[in-house]
Amino acid sequence: MKCIIPVLSFFCLLNYTCQAVQKLPVPGSSRLEAYYHLIEGRRVAVAANQTAIVGELHLVDYLLENGIDVKLIFSPEHGFRDMADDGALIENKTDRITGLPVISLYGKYRKPLPDHMKGIDVVLFDIQDVGVRFYTYISTMHYIMEACAENDVRCIVLDRPNPNGFYVDGNIPDTAYRSFVGMHPVPVVHGMTIGEYALMINGEKWLTDGNACDLVVVKCENYDHNTFYELPVRPSPNLPNQTSVYLYPSICLFEGTSISLGRGTPFPFQVYGSPLLPDKGFSFTPRSMSGSGNPPLMGIKCYGTDLRDAIDRKLVPSSQLNLGWLMDAYNNYPEKDKFFTPYFDVLAGGPVLREQIISGMNETQIKATWKDDLVQFRKIRLKYLLYKE
Repeated sequence: MKCIIPVLSFFCLLNYTCQAVQKLPVPGSSRLEAYYHLIEGRRVAVAANQTAIVGELHLVDYLLENGIDVKLIFSPEHGFRDMADDGALIENKTDRITGLPVISLYGKYRKPLPDHMKGIDVVLFDIQDVGVRFYTYISTMHYIMEACAENDVRCIVLDRPNPNGFYVDGNIPDTAYRSFVGMHPVPVVHGMTIGEYALMINGEKWLTDGNACDLVVVKCENYDHNTFYELPVRPSPNLPNQTSVYLYPSICLFEGTSISLGRGTPFPFQVYGSPLLPDKGFSFTPRSMSGSGNPPLMGIKCYGTDLRDAIDRKLVPSSQLNLGWLMDAYNNYPEKDKFFTPYFDVLAGGPVLREQIISGMNETQIKATWKDDLVQFRKIRLKYLLYKE
């Protein structure tokens, strides 16, 4: 019997440890007990898209089932329940399931109007981000926070894990190149959840006139910045899986070039190519399809690089951006004066990166120019972290 007790203790400990390891991250929206008292009896607007899922229900349906008075919905790029093409302007409409008005913030408006905010006590924001400066959902959040500040409406961000939240890398954009794909002085990969990012927008006085909104962040459970998190719903039509989400920070800059990123194929943001790149045994031809009705280089055979197995090859996840793919494509492109488009400087936050690549600087040299800015950003970021690194 003396031998059995430690053996049983060992297996009990092992079982307990396995259970602890298997605990999955819980998004803020699933923690109704943490925010119900903030919305009960209030008139609520919900800013959400198809990623706002609680169990098997959409957040709006879930709130209505729990007696919350939802008055209207704000939708970001790609729409509310459905997913429109990247960049497609979205019209206001009525939600087909609830009959609630859906106000598009990626159409005629980017920011809620005072009329939209009349009769609203609180805005609930629940949109899955991927932790990258280019991704427009953080810009939509900025404008919602601004409207809340100007109209004395509380903003509650229901936080979600960041699948790229384990690293920080990239250049800080020039403020002269501020745009909807780069509104704030943050690196390409900021390493923050959308809730932490909201706290930074407020705390750093980035809203118009240095305003700050009445902000509450409902934290995730079982999450820190080293937690693996596979998205249960694709965050946008051309990020269909975890591989594309991991690759996105490094290869999205191709959007500002003459190179296709595989839009119009079953594997967007997992390949890149062009009819002018050398044939190395891999090719694809973009076609019109759901999520990409008119993709770049449609109907033209493109030669390039296949990154669909990037996880298996341990290329991603990585703790740093990979500029090698972009630089290799540039070096092999025969018409170098036509490689970059004007949109590249918008994405990159200025002309510096383009000029560095053209000048022949290597990746190590380019990244060395980011170092001081990244050190400073990490100090700012640290003030707003809700989860350990």
